[in-house]
Amino acid sequence: MNVRKNQANLSADEKRRLIAAFVELKRNGRYDAFVQTHNAFIMGDTDTGERTGHRSPSFLPWHRRFLVEFERALQSVDSSVTLPYWDWTTDRSPRSSLWAPDFLGGTGRSLDGRVMDGPFAASAGKWPITVRVDSRTYLRRSLGEGGRALPTRAEVESVLALSTYDMAPWNSASDGFRNHLEGWRGVNLHNRVHVWVGGQMATGVSPNDPVFWLHHAYIDKLWAEWQRRHPKSGYLPVSGTPDVIDLDEPMKPWNDVRPADLLDHRTYYAFDTD
Repeated sequence: MNVRKNQANLSADEKRRLIAAFVELKRNGRYDAFVQTHNAFIMGDTDTGERTGHRSPSFLPWHRRFLVEFERALQSVDSSVTLPYWDWTTDRSPRSSLWAPDFLGGTGRSLDGRVMDGPFAASAGKWPITVRVDSRTYLRRSLGEGGRALPTRAEVESVLALSTYDMAPWNSASDGFRNHLEGWRGVNLHNRVHVWVGGQMATGVSPNDPVFWLHHAYIDKLWAEWQRRHPKSGYLPVSGTPDVIDLDEPMKPWNDVRPADLLDHRTYYAFDTD
C-alpha cells in the first residue's frame, strides 16, 4: 500500500524522485490537464447552484479522488513515488525545508512574485505556466506576505472537535466540520493556506504550484483524523439534496465514484501515522 509521509521526513532521494515525476508530467502535458480540471470546477462551483469540488459537502471526497488520480499519474512515471503531506502547523515558516532549493524552491521576488530558485523556477526551464489567469508564464509565490500566518495546531484542534460533518445550506455559509476545514467559516484552515502561499495558489489554477498537492494531502489527513475522532458522524447529506452531491451520488468529472466510495482512505493509501 502507498504510504503518504510528512514531507519533512523525506530522504534526498525521495525528494529527487518526486520532483522528477512532477517535471515529467509537466513535460508530457498530463500535469496541465489537472490544473484545467481544478480551475473548471472552482469557477463553476457556486453557493446557489451546482457545486461539487468546492463550497460543498463533497469538497473532501472530490479532492481525495483528485489526489488519487494525480498520485497514479506520478506513479506511471515512477512507481516508487507517493504524495507527501505538508503539516503547516509545524512547518510554518518561509525558511522551512519545504521551501529549500533542493525541494520546492522559495518565495517569489518582491517585484513580481517570480520564484527564483528550485526546480520549478522559470530559470530552470522545466515549469512553464500554461494554464493561467493572466499573461505571466512563471511560477509565483508570496509566502506570508503582509504578516499573514498559517493556522496553528490549536486552531486545527478546534475544527476537529466539531462533531457534525456538514449541514444546510450546504455551501460556504454552512456550519460544521467540512466548511470550517475548507475555510469559509471560523478559523479558516484550507483557504488561509492557499492565500499564505500566494501567487497561483491564491487562484483557481492553484495546482500550478506543486505545493498544492502537499497542502491537500494534509487536508485529506485531517479529514481522516476527524473520522477517527467521530466514528458515529458520517458524510452528510445522505439523499435528496438539490445542487450538491449526496452520499451515494456520482461525482463529476469521473462519474464512476461516489462519496461513499471514498470514506476510507485506507482503500487507496495509508498515512505514516496510521
